[in-house]
Amino acid sequence: MNFATHPEFPLAGNIVYLNHAGVAPWPRRTTDAVKAFAEENACTGAVNYLNWLRKEASLREQLKELINAPSTDDIALVKNTSEALSLVAYGLSWKKGDNVVSSNEEFPSNRIPWESLASKGVVLRQTPLAGTANPEERLFEMVDEKTRLITISSTQFASGIRLDVEKIGRFCRQNGILFCIDAIQSLGAFQFDVQANMADFVMADGHKWMLGPEGLGLFYTSPQARELLSLAQYGWHMIENDHDYENVPWNIAPTARRFECGSPNMLGIHALSASLSLLLESGMETVEQRILSRASYLIERIIEAPFLTVLSPLREEQRSGIVVFRHDSVDNDVLFRHLRDHGIVCAVRGGGIRFSPHFYITEAQMDQALAVVDRMK
Repeated sequence: MNFATHPEFPLAGNIVYLNHAGVAPWPRRTTDAVKAFAEENACTGAVNYLNWLRKEASLREQLKELINAPSTDDIALVKNTSEALSLVAYGLSWKKGDNVVSSNEEFPSNRIPWESLASKGVVLRQTPLAGTANPEERLFEMVDEKTRLITISSTQFASGIRLDVEKIGRFCRQNGILFCIDAIQSLGAFQFDVQANMADFVMADGHKWMLGPEGLGLFYTSPQARELLSLAQYGWHMIENDHDYENVPWNIAPTARRFECGSPNMLGIHALSASLSLLLESGMETVEQRILSRASYLIERIIEAPFLTVLSPLREEQRSGIVVFRHDSVDNDVLFRHLRDHGIVCAVRGGGIRFSPHFYITEAQMDQALAVVDRMK
């Protein structure tokens, strides 16, 4: 596939999109899929609902491939990352004095559910990750005999630090600790393997690097970990024979579908499936290489500028698709407004300006963004 001028992203000519760590634009095929689904609803309603179910099954297969899950039975379709994290936090059985180990850089989705367990006597231990060659070791230093779970973002949203989740997974397995990964800043950007990571729980929304809509995400559970989670939501869709509407008696589904209590988000399913088809056709190895090359290009250009300072990791093994920098003499908010007013879509995060280019963004577009920054010196 030719990535130079990608036909799937017909962004307005004055826009340089560097906010895929926030909310990504949809590919053309995703827009087409949503239009077709809406038109079908308008013309025939749910006459072809069986086709919709086949699309749902197809999406589960795509997600299975994306994370190398052993089975689609391990994948639930949830509303968002926060819902999945809450399913873990309030599904596990806790004892007073238990603790959860994490970092102090987590997005609120991966902090608030654990902090809320304080009423149950559970302590959230947070450690800084920045400024070390081995941030994983800092997590390990927080662990003691009362640690039940390590929960961490595979890539930090504000700093861009990418962690060695395989190393963390091995540590957790060796020490009998559950491992939970917020993968929202990795899936769609990097190759990801839940089996190699030895993850018990993985969750991510589709609206960032997966290029999908808001309101639909994945929740992976290993079969063993799944059985540890009690349920707080019940409905027709989470039972074993979900299309037996008499369902007397009924049994909870043995698969991850047990976490889907009601009707699926069919519009989101059609959209996310279309977006993932682009990534999987392109090849996640290629996508990852392109994103890392874009990040390295930005880092090199920023280092060359005497008035800019890179804040995200310089170590290659810790780099991600997120590059954060600050201007030495211009306030972040002032620079952000200047960039926004000139069509550069980015964010203020981690004490600076966050650029997050996806695989289709060109060097020329990044040069354009940096030229806008240069005008502020």
